[in-house]
Amino acid sequence: MSSFNGATLMITGGTGSFGNTVLKHFLTTDIGQIRIFSRDEKKQDDMRHDLQARFPEYAGKVKFYVGNVRDPRSVADAMPGVDYIFHAAALKQVPSCEFFPMQAVKTNVEGTDNVLHAAIDAGVKRVVCLSTDKAAYPINAMGISKAMMEHVITANARVAAERGGTVISCTRYGNVMCSRGSVIPLFIDQIKAGNPITITNPAMTRFLMNLDEAVDLVKFAFEHANPGDLFVQKADASTIGDLAKAVQQLFGDTGTRIIGTRHGEKLYETLLTQEERLRAEDMGDYFRVSADNRDLNYDKYFVKGEVTTQADEAYTSHNTVRLDVEGTVAKLLTTDYVQEMLHAEK
Repeated sequence: MSSFNGATLMITGGTGSFGNTVLKHFLTTDIGQIRIFSRDEKKQDDMRHDLQARFPEYAGKVKFYVGNVRDPRSVADAMPGVDYIFHAAALKQVPSCEFFPMQAVKTNVEGTDNVLHAAIDAGVKRVVCLSTDKAAYPINAMGISKAMMEHVITANARVAAERGGTVISCTRYGNVMCSRGSVIPLFIDQIKAGNPITITNPAMTRFLMNLDEAVDLVKFAFEHANPGDLFVQKADASTIGDLAKAVQQLFGDTGTRIIGTRHGEKLYETLLTQEERLRAEDMGDYFRVSADNRDLNYDKYFVKGEVTTQADEAYTSHNTVRLDVEGTVAKLLTTDYVQEMLHAEK
């Protein structure tokens, strides 16, 4: 019997790549109900019909709620009876957030605050929020909005803990391969159209996770979180140049075209800052960074010995395990999307 036995799980942004993968993991378990909360009724309708076709005996477990995390009333209306929340609703495209930063603030910052307030008021047991490596040392609007989101999570987690109620935690992860809007489906589409694939900078490095690993990280956080904890999975990385070569090795070489760095992009990504790594607990496949639970009365806290404020280095896509082209091919083959695209070619 799992912790989710008979429970109600709500997924915000539930029609996205993450929500669909969560459904795959939980639908046939002993979970009681899964609530999909999102603003796109078309995607909800598509998901509903797909579930009815492929899982007719389980489709009744899934309930759909049209709403927007920006609208506190719609969030609160979907909350009664919810035991657990995976908060995945977000604006996550770096260039579009760069051009429309206030939209990122409204969804990623204010929307998260709305979800957490509603969860606390409704007595939800646990909430796990999804963040991104771009929140560490952020240089673009998306990363800055996600960094602010993490601070909102910490503040709400502190309030909830003082009340002895909802346990709120956060996960931060790197690029999720083949998620909506990611580069791998773009590369494959360009190859299938007979066009050269477009590369921003071949020397850029990015963490590589598949969707199942992203869900495993969230499940780990759910099982092990204390209020305000941040969890990070240790992840492999590759250069964008090697990623492009790996995709071409699987789908065909149509050439490449360098288009230069897009708005707000970094040369490499950071999953743990130097300051966070100093406080991080190594849990095997994951790092846990506990919340700083001091209050504003610093006079009552004392430190014995040398005061250290940062580790020797951050945990980045430049200094983690670097996959070569063959290793990247093997990583790509762990994704359902790549397997489906290869199968479609036969």
